[in-house]
Amino acid sequence: MSSAVNHGGHGIVELMRAPAAEHDEVWLKDALQQAIILELATLPPYLCGLWSIEDEEQDSDVFRMIHAIVFDEMSHMGLACNMLTTIGGVPRIADAALVPTYPGPLPGGVQPGLSVSLMGLSKEALDMYSRIERPDDPVVENLDVHTSIGAFYEAIREAFRSRPELIKGTRQLIKNMTSHGAGNNIVALTSLDAVEAAVQVIKEQGEGTTTSPDNPFPGGTGELAHFYAFREMFHGRRLIRVSDDPPRFDFQGDEIALPRVLPMGTVPAGGWAQGGVPVPEDVQRDLDAFNRHYSALLRFLEQAWQAEQAGTATQMLGRAIQQMFAMAAPARSLMRTPLPDGSGKSYGPEFRYVDEEP
Repeated sequence: MSSAVNHGGHGIVELMRAPAAEHDEVWLKDALQQAIILELATLPPYLCGLWSIEDEEQDSDVFRMIHAIVFDEMSHMGLACNMLTTIGGVPRIADAALVPTYPGPLPGGVQPGLSVSLMGLSKEALDMYSRIERPDDPVVENLDVHTSIGAFYEAIREAFRSRPELIKGTRQLIKNMTSHGAGNNIVALTSLDAVEAAVQVIKEQGEGTTTSPDNPFPGGTGELAHFYAFREMFHGRRLIRVSDDPPRFDFQGDEIALPRVLPMGTVPAGGWAQGGVPVPEDVQRDLDAFNRHYSALLRFLEQAWQAEQAGTATQMLGRAIQQMFAMAAPARSLMRTPLPDGSGKSYGPEFRYVDEEP
């Protein structure tokens, strides 16, 4: 089995088709590399939504909900990296051939038919976010689903269960993120129990359980799993239990108002210039600055999980976090710059990977 990963291909779907008996060390390494890139792919669209919210709206429920989800996804990516390194794998993150591009499918063929774009917060964006997170068997709005993220992680958990001897505990990064939620710490995965707990966090923070929309590992009281939180924002109503026997939920609770946002347009394939949009010098400076910070972030993350010394790994992770915070300023500057077509929309970040400058 090839260990190549193609973010635009159907690697995850193909991995899921392999019989369980073939879920060996090579399969597991392939699957976890795909999982890392899949987690990475969710962050740019969610960050565009978050950054597009106006400054004075950052105490709104919607801002807090998306902010919590972004940090969940960051910890999920970290846990996926720890799963790969604990079995001797080496995460590949800073690679133009692997970094997700937009618009495009989710890596590995998850949720086929879904095209993920970069745009400001809107009903369209919220519908896209919830389609990314859709479970196999949601407790509300149960539509046809193909390979879900949760089903993929369940296959990974089963592979670990059948081959626990692969867990060596090598190159494990630790990051205390308790302030962002009960399950958000990036912890060392040195045993099957620890791996299983990590998979449980990733699955249930994103998709909830088969009986409840609640996030079992919340950052705040009443926090829902990602899918249901995005559906609440989309419908503009809280999801509440409307029947106990049988249990039934519906969007009939309190109103949730969408905040005022910067009008970021949808980034065309290849970026603004590639899509035929004129790019003035000041916009190009912001685009270049953003892409440099994003690319440095990915390089530092890769170096963190490749480092042999714990101190070096921690230092690289810290530098990655610095780059993450540095991305916000050019992103929001772009979102405040109107597109020249009179549409009322604005530019926004492209999340393009660029090679390190010599």
